[in-house]
Amino acid sequence: MAQAKSGDRVRVHYSGFLEDGTVFDSSLDRDPLEFTLGEGMVIKGFEDAVLGMNEGESKTISIPSDEAYGPYRDDLVAVVERRMVPPDIDPKVGLVLQLRTPDGQVTDVVVTEVTDETITIDANHPLAGKDLIFEIKLMEIL
Repeated sequence: MAQAKSGDRVRVHYSGFLEDGTVFDSSLDRDPLEFTLGEGMVIKGFEDAVLGMNEGESKTISIPSDEAYGPYRDDLVAVVERRMVPPDIDPKVGLVLQLRTPDGQVTDVVVTEVTDETITIDANHPLAGKDLIFEIKLMEIL
């Protein structure tokens, strides 16, 4: 039986959990995730786990935050004056906004606090700083 190797296009079903058992994502209610190994299309720890798997094989892996979405970075949190937000936007905690960086890139930020004068925004990935657990089943090597 062929083992998944770099350059292979694969289809996997997965469920992702936080250490407390909370499910943060799963492909079980949709088509399997399809990607090419070695192209960096998924987080490193996930890709490393699929390498060497056989079709039909399942495994459970733990991925430390540095091989997932990295550490939580305080420098990606900013407090901005409320007047800097366009008047047609009503900022509320949990609202996702898109900002353009000085180099022209667009990045998502989440509003984490709102006062009368300021808004706190966070550009960290929601899973930054978290160790992740995945149950993975290699469905197919294409």
